[in-house]
Amino acid sequence: MASTANELNYMINDLAAKSGQEHYPGPVLRAVQDGNRFVFTCQNGVRLALYVLSDKILRFRYLTDTPLEPDFSYAVPTEAFAKAKPAFLEFTEKDDHYRLTTGRLICLIQKENLRTRVLDRSGTVLTEDEKGFHWEYNDDTGNDIVKMSKQVPAGVHYYGLGDKPDNMNLRGKRFTNWGSDTYGYQKGTDPLYKNIPFYHVLHQRSAHGIFFDNTFKASFDFAAERADVTSFWAQGGEMNYYFIYGPTLMEVAQEYTLLTCPPELPPLWTLGYHQCKWSYFPESNVKEIARGLREREIPCDAIYLDIDYMEGYRCFTWSKAHFPEPKRMVQELAADGFKTVVIIDPGIKVDPNYSVYQEGIAGDFFCRRGDGPLMKGSVWPGLCNFPDYTRPQVREWWAGLFKELIGEIGVKGVWNDMNEPAVFEKGTFPPDVRFDYEGLSASHLKAHNIYGMQMARATAEGVKRFSYPDRPFTITRSTYSGGQRYSSGWTGDNIASWEHLWLANIQCQRLSISGFSFIGSDIGGFVDTPSGELYARWIALGAFHPFFRTHSSGDHGDQEPWSFGEPYTSVARQFIELRYQLLPYMYTTFWQYVTKGTPMLRPLTFLDQSDTETYLRMAEFGLGDHLLVCPITSPGTDGRWMYLPRGDWYYYWTDEPKTGGAEVWAHAPLDRIPLFVKAGAVLPMQPVMQYVGEKVVEELTLHVYYKNGTADSVLYDDGGEGYGYQEGQQTTRRFTVLGTEKTLTLTQTIDGDYQPAFRRYRVVLHGCPDAELVNEQTATFEPATAAGALGAWVVAQDFGQLVFQLGA
Repeated sequence: MASTANELNYMINDLAAKSGQEHYPGPVLRAVQDGNRFVFTCQNGVRLALYVLSDKILRFRYLTDTPLEPDFSYAVPTEAFAKAKPAFLEFTEKDDHYRLTTGRLICLIQKENLRTRVLDRSGTVLTEDEKGFHWEYNDDTGNDIVKMSKQVPAGVHYYGLGDKPDNMNLRGKRFTNWGSDTYGYQKGTDPLYKNIPFYHVLHQRSAHGIFFDNTFKASFDFAAERADVTSFWAQGGEMNYYFIYGPTLMEVAQEYTLLTCPPELPPLWTLGYHQCKWSYFPESNVKEIARGLREREIPCDAIYLDIDYMEGYRCFTWSKAHFPEPKRMVQELAADGFKTVVIIDPGIKVDPNYSVYQEGIAGDFFCRRGDGPLMKGSVWPGLCNFPDYTRPQVREWWAGLFKELIGEIGVKGVWNDMNEPAVFEKGTFPPDVRFDYEGLSASHLKAHNIYGMQMARATAEGVKRFSYPDRPFTITRSTYSGGQRYSSGWTGDNIASWEHLWLANIQCQRLSISGFSFIGSDIGGFVDTPSGELYARWIALGAFHPFFRTHSSGDHGDQEPWSFGEPYTSVARQFIELRYQLLPYMYTTFWQYVTKGTPMLRPLTFLDQSDTETYLRMAEFGLGDHLLVCPITSPGTDGRWMYLPRGDWYYYWTDEPKTGGAEVWAHAPLDRIPLFVKAGAVLPMQPVMQYVGEKVVEELTLHVYYKNGTADSVLYDDGGEGYGYQEGQQTTRRFTVLGTEKTLTLTQTIDGDYQPAFRRYRVVLHGCPDAELVNEQTATFEPATAAGALGAWVVAQDFGQLVFQLGA
């Protein structure tokens, strides 16, 4: 008997029919408030859970017709939600929409289609959905591809998104987050190592941020496909994003960083200069490098050991041939001021005679394929298994493995590499690899982008445990939003080229405004060999990056600061010495990052977002509150044109005053980098030393830059090591400069009980050469002893106020 079409309906694959079709929320049936959470339920089962975390932060969590999953995030700690409480919150229902009002924002939710619009309290639209939330079913994975599209108003600009090697302003571009081992990447290469789904939006001089907290492969279109639409989407998971209001770019960065949590303060030595190569071995070569640095009086705090220090690339082992007595070597290096940092990769060699492998097998700590076999992949040791760092027991085991390296041998830092995760020839793990994901179970599709972050987390737990009472130090190549809590980072396997010097500047700025300030690049380039000029220009830039390390691939020649001969050795020494002099300022800037969430590196737009001249510029950047830097990124030049933000500035090298809001020529031969100091700044500097702690700092120099007006500066100090600062052993010194045509007054207030080693200041005035101290009888004036130098007043470190008469 022939079958009719209706009789065959039951055979239609309904899911396959849905695949590739876009679906949308239906009309809203009801809205329910529970404290600061509002749940809007649509006719077709779609729900929007809208959380008001503060007057400035709204969280949008969309759910399709799938069951409600546990609300979990690796990026945002649970305590961030516990603290969430808006100062003002009002909820009203209108004929066609719901209206939610905070002290700073108004959010409208349309009843017809669940689309949203966010405005400031004056009624200015900040963001408005285009299609808004929509999704399509992926028949291959069983996941929903979740999407969000928003309107693009005229004149909008986009910044952030982590380590993308492209122009600072992202408008007109499209990017993907899928952590990848990208050896020798170029401008525009995407994706790279890190996955930070957060960006800034600047429109009509008002800023907000979007943080898309989804760990699946995610994409971002900044008006690339359609000029009037921006969108972001992911290959699974939830449409879960945060709207973060400024209205300044700086405030957006702060709110995001505090939401995902900044790091603890690092040990001060980690802000010194680091020397690295693939690879320094055997021991005699390491000692030769250390001796070369000390004999040439080039300051350095850390020497790195790459994979060749291990026995057959087995993690947590030492090569008996190359490093027969590692504890003795590490102690001897320490006696000369060097901290030893070693690399640890995730791949554990499949070797039944290898104790780490044995423990991993016994504890079932390694990742498994979908049907149960262990995940196997080839990396440096050969065939390896890989720990599942998303399982708490595995992180606990991994942390314990550092007992010998840190607690017994004396290694001071650990460097995680290859943790995207990278696998030779295949790129990364297959999609069916399973992860514990804090008991929530996930495939590699969901866990890939957080693998490096969770490895860094487990490593940081171990290093901290066995470093105590000293502070830990870790560095990672791959991470996710919130990964700044666990590690510093670098920009990966770059190239010795002028373009990559330009990229290093952009990438470090971009990561800094994306919550990850403890960042630097491989100075001189990892791939290929730089010229002496390129290396000198690169180390001049690196001296102003929070993480300051030369690193290179050993098959491309030597890349130590003296490798290029004179004058490049002297130039490298000069900039490394300048970095050590600036450590009090750098450490204070880090403290501001830790306590306030302020990015350490600040693009020009962040310095003055009301000045449209800054919107497309990217070379100039601020370091902390008072320094403006602009690298030389072309060969054969003795300076460059650059833009000074509005205000008054001094050229660091000559004290020449400049008025901002215009382009200026910065004369910068090889031994200079364009560097300006903001008028009114008090810039603290310490004596040059070969490593942190080499000698007691008995005197700090305060460089005071005249301003006709008032300006504030700060100096934070806690000794740079240990955890006494958490118990109040810290001091914050706040300086106020008040300048008039006839006087300059410097006031200091001191808060805190920590007693620093230094007992006096040398106060050096800039911009007012004819000055006389008129109110401090105990001060001593020391005239300049060299041409071009300035005299200084030596005063007690606890002074209250200094008054200088100008034109004396």
